[in-house]
Amino acid sequence: MTTTPNANGSLTAQALTVELGDRSYPIHVGDLGVGDAAQLAHLLEPLIAGQQVAIITNETIAPLYLQPVLSALGQRQVDVYQLPDGEAFKTLESYEAVTTFLLNARHNRSTCLVALGGGVVGDLCGFVAATFQRGVDFIQIPTTLLAQVDSSVGGKTAVNHPAGKNMIGAFYQPKAVLADTSVLATLPQREYAAGLAEVVKYGVIDDPEFFVWLEDNLEGLLARSPEILQQVILRSCASKAKVVSEDERESGRRAILNYGHTFGHAIEKLAGYGQWLHGEAVAIGMVMAARLSILHCGLAESDAARLESLLDGLGLPTALGEHDLSVDGMVEAMGMDKKVSDGRLKFVLAQNLGDVVICDDVGLDVLVGVLREQMGLPADHG
Repeated sequence: MTTTPNANGSLTAQALTVELGDRSYPIHVGDLGVGDAAQLAHLLEPLIAGQQVAIITNETIAPLYLQPVLSALGQRQVDVYQLPDGEAFKTLESYEAVTTFLLNARHNRSTCLVALGGGVVGDLCGFVAATFQRGVDFIQIPTTLLAQVDSSVGGKTAVNHPAGKNMIGAFYQPKAVLADTSVLATLPQREYAAGLAEVVKYGVIDDPEFFVWLEDNLEGLLARSPEILQQVILRSCASKAKVVSEDERESGRRAILNYGHTFGHAIEKLAGYGQWLHGEAVAIGMVMAARLSILHCGLAESDAARLESLLDGLGLPTALGEHDLSVDGMVEAMGMDKKVSDGRLKFVLAQNLGDVVICDDVGLDVLVGVLREQMGLPADHG
């Protein structure tokens, strides 16, 4: 990990590397100057080899940060595509619209795409970069906490399909990730809390000391302390970078990053994309996975209670309650999830905080029991 002092005296930037051989790349974390063209230019200049750049952003982020990013890119040919905001626009139709835009603007294989926005923008831009003229460079400038700690790192790019979330995509790594902590000050509270769900996940799957640290620093997290946030992002990214470096294409260990996601993706799909934020659905999914872990892996009730308490303290939902979702619908939706292999549904379950396993032998009756409990339904069908 390296540190870079900022010229304006603000929070010192730090960097870590995702180690993938000749595709390794840095993640810069701190007050990077996304709102300051001169400061940002120092980071962008060595990353962009050609004279063509396309910024993919959305209608919410563009008024806040587009102008300084444009200024930082200097005299290059820079074209901007603005998406509507929201998960509902992470589709093949949006993918086609962006690629058509690039072709009409005569972008070629030397172009560099810049994803300026949250997870939807980053996932869509990355998928376009992976496939446009068989692959072009792209840079992630994530503007939500969830994107900074999760979706911008690791090279998973995708769009949604009516059959399921992220069903169409590619593994494709960015040139760099620029995670500016200062942009989180403008993030709506609901989106900020949703990002913290993915942060908690790293404590469950990989780093029990981090889980304790999150419990101990709850007040600073809620106050969005810049110093606390920098440590949160660095530790989360370090956990993810380690897993991705070991298993880039999810042939084994990388699947632990899906803790809570098998449930969460089903919730998002059934409710309609955008009704639950991704992090909210994952928070509920992590609690469901913890309840399943108690029954299947011997997770201590006290550890499941700590997880639920931490999520609740961060302002996240921990149960579906009375929502228009059915047990049968959840089971069917999870059967379409990408995590199904050879007809066997896989779950990431916790034996202890910081120690998870991948299981494909969970009984349907046990799964249904957990779902009914979390939906506030009687324990049996009778």
